[in-house]
Amino acid sequence: MNISILVFGNDKFLATLPEQIREAGAFNVEAIANLQMAVSRIQSKPPDIILIQSSQDDSIQLCCWLNQQTKLSWIYCILLEDSPELIADRENQSWEWESEITSRALKLGADAYIWYGDAHSESTPQRKTDSAAYWNASHRLLLSQLTVALRKAQKYRDLMKTNDLLSTIALADSLTELNNRRALEWDLPRQVKKARTDNTPLSLIILDVDHFKKVNDKYGHLVGDKLLKLLSNRIRNNLRVQDTAFRYGGEEFVIILGNTTAEEADSVAYRLNKIVGDSPFAIDSTLTIDVTISLGTACLLANDDEKGLNLLDRADTLLLQAKSEGRNRVISCINTTEKNSSVHNEVNCNNKIQSNSYIFNPTNKALQKEVNYRTIAGSSSYVSHHRAIQLPCIKIAVG
Repeated sequence: MNISILVFGNDKFLATLPEQIREAGAFNVEAIANLQMAVSRIQSKPPDIILIQSSQDDSIQLCCWLNQQTKLSWIYCILLEDSPELIADRENQSWEWESEITSRALKLGADAYIWYGDAHSESTPQRKTDSAAYWNASHRLLLSQLTVALRKAQKYRDLMKTNDLLSTIALADSLTELNNRRALEWDLPRQVKKARTDNTPLSLIILDVDHFKKVNDKYGHLVGDKLLKLLSNRIRNNLRVQDTAFRYGGEEFVIILGNTTAEEADSVAYRLNKIVGDSPFAIDSTLTIDVTISLGTACLLANDDEKGLNLLDRADTLLLQAKSEGRNRVISCINTTEKNSSVHNEVNCNNKIQSNSYIFNPTNKALQKEVNYRTIAGSSSYVSHHRAIQLPCIKIAVG
């Protein structure tokens, strides 16, 4: 574990630190003597440990500021007392006085307070010996506190890994390994905000498996689950990296298409309709099932709400229209009165696919067995990425 240490102090102070800190490969040590630069550095790239030279200007202000940063409470702060006046007074004061000084330092925000200086003059050999012994003791105490800091840093990192894993599990659909509805509710407002900030289009597709209940009734729910997993893989392998698919519920799916116009979303929907309907799904060596999907597409409008609910509702309304008009079709926000027969749907799909909109990975032989690539080999703006099934992971576009 490589630990970062920020030293708030001057070069002379840095030189007094133990060699185990300054020269060890396990530590990344950086020294800053300016308060504003130190605060900026901590905010942009928080260190694991902060060593503060007490006699440095603004050292107490840095302690107090750090103590107020609740989101940085995991940083271990060690205040090293090197003020000559306090060190000289210490020799003539009681242990109660020293305890009070230490208590005040800890209340200011330090996790540890170490007397780190020697008031003895080095004019005589005896005092030089005493000084060396004092520094050795100070160094041993500092290294002991670093051991505590290392344990805290490791626990924090382990906790962050656990939290990341729990977040991933919470936002992933366990069956299909797509993102789940909770992830959609979290990501859609972010995508809406990003589209408006960047002044780029945003589109959305809702699709539903036609007559899926009949599959469950005829073959059982285990076969139905296997079909949904295969369908999810086929959808995922035919989207761009920046597009995000969600299992909205049951056999219904939502796809957010970032930086995508209504016309491009229409092309995506027709293509998905075709690749699902054209090739049956092999459940096992003895059973294949033909299914089709119905799709509704919508694009973000200026007066849509910031959570994307209007956008989602329009796509869902068009999906319902597609199902009411016979299923196995796309109803687009571009032309909601369109009525496709199966033949009309296939012709439109071919026209959309041949419109120089997509590029597929010709080395993906497994997917080539499922999808006919002859009509889509020469396209240009979308890339299909074949990805092996992995542990649940969420792909959220960061705005």
